[in-house]
Amino acid sequence: QVQLVESGGGLVQAGGSLRLSCAASGRTFNSYDWGWFRQAPGKEREFVAAIRWSGDVTYFADSAKGRFTISRDNAKNTVYLQMNSLKPEDTAVYYCAATPRSFVDLRYRRYDFWGQGTQVTVSS
Repeated sequence: QVQLVESGGGLVQAGGSLRLSCAASGRTFNSYDWGWFRQAPGKEREFVAAIRWSGDVTYFADSAKGRFTISRDNAKNTVYLQMNSLKPEDTAVYYCAATPRSFVDLRYRRYDFWGQGTQVTVSS
């Protein structure tokens, strides 16, 4: 089991930046691959970014490429999502998720553990 707590969401103007954090507790941090997802009102949850347990492989949705970066700090058991050049269409609840590490493409992997989400609102 692993518990996830997101933070860092808020209200920002278009073109601004936010950094989301996902603090993990429970089993060994390096036992998991990590992902960020988002869900906008009236829409299905969608993949945003992911990072392998080793930190050397990352995945991004097309909408996030070139604007978002994902990283992890093993010493702090924390995963980050740095979001730059934010757009109103990035408005959503953002969720951190964990899945036991594997060699599967993390864009399509089933994630077993989820945080409660943090709201990101981008004003135009």
